[in-house]
Amino acid sequence: MKSSLLILILIFLFSNGIPTKDPVLVYGTHYVNNQPVSIEMHAGKISKIAPLVTSEELPRYFVAPGLIDIQINGFVGVDFSGPDLTVADVRKATKALWKEGVTSYFPTVITQEFSRMKENLSVLAEAKKDPEIGGSILGFHLEGPYISPKKGFRGAHLEKYIREPDWEEFLELQEAAQQNIKLITLAPELEGALPFIEQCITSGLIVALGHHDGGVTDIERAVMAGASMATHLGNGCANEINRHHNPLWPQLSEDLIKISIIADGHHLTKEEVRSFYKVKGSANTLLVSDALDLAGLPPGAYIRGERKLVLTSEVVQFPGENVLAGAASPLRKCIEVMMEFTGCSLAEAIKMASTNQAKMFSYEDLGGLIPGKRADLILFTQDGNKIEIQKTFVKGKEVYSRADDV
Repeated sequence: MKSSLLILILIFLFSNGIPTKDPVLVYGTHYVNNQPVSIEMHAGKISKIAPLVTSEELPRYFVAPGLIDIQINGFVGVDFSGPDLTVADVRKATKALWKEGVTSYFPTVITQEFSRMKENLSVLAEAKKDPEIGGSILGFHLEGPYISPKKGFRGAHLEKYIREPDWEEFLELQEAAQQNIKLITLAPELEGALPFIEQCITSGLIVALGHHDGGVTDIERAVMAGASMATHLGNGCANEINRHHNPLWPQLSEDLIKISIIADGHHLTKEEVRSFYKVKGSANTLLVSDALDLAGLPPGAYIRGERKLVLTSEVVQFPGENVLAGAASPLRKCIEVMMEFTGCSLAEAIKMASTNQAKMFSYEDLGGLIPGKRADLILFTQDGNKIEIQKTFVKGKEVYSRADDV
């Protein structure tokens, strides 16, 4: 009787998502060399990669490391900066991102009332502990509130919540986040920005410059203090700027700055994307979605964060300031556009959407198909530049299959 009961318990447990010790095997065309391979996953890691013999049937799908989105404000109605955020909301967004091939991400909290920022960072910290989705939440991106208050440069961030850098205030946010803020975007020209940057670097954060009107000297000093990235270069900028003296050229020409860009086909023109890519190359460019919670919802007018936003099929607009409020497309779309606009290879596009992020934030077990790395994989089809995710694995466990959605 006892043995029968034990067997029933084991059957129940293993049928409800607890992984066995048996290896998982997938087949695909390697995204780098276009060679068919088998990938063995065991205990959450890639344990073996082997070429398939030519006599075997060629794989139906490409295989690549999971995508890593370091700037995403929300998804499918879940706003990481919105009111009443819950762990259940974060779980919903994470599962929706799995469908788009995003296996890891930084939930991004933007300029808001201070108490709201603390509360939401606290909720995100609890979500990071969730056994189902926590492995996909690497850390948090704090975009603001230490950015330019100037119209245009502040983008869709509300001016009344923008302020100068305050280290003690930031420590309150970091405490609420349980030390999980890994990336902060700020304006280097603000009073107190340079010592603030130095303190961030000492604390192990990556500092990015964004939503700013800094000049050459501001940017040079920020880089000397430790800033190493430009957040969504070409956006978070006034519609009209001086053609010679503006924030773009110093960041583009600075070799110590890597750039993130929103290559969704709408935030930047084809010529801008091509120019940025030619200067920085695939090694120093990181693709980000900058998607809002409206991504995945029907087009229309919405009220978000005290702002009236308009969601089109392509982008989110903030008519009140004549600026874009964010993206309506997932990171996968940026890969497609990057290949279309620049002619880069699939391997280079994946590098800019996964490998570079893992390297910049020192996640050595992510961003590649190498034995020993975490088994975060995507299987997908490619038709021209269009990518369709078929399966997603996180830590060797299948978390999404398109066949289940059909």
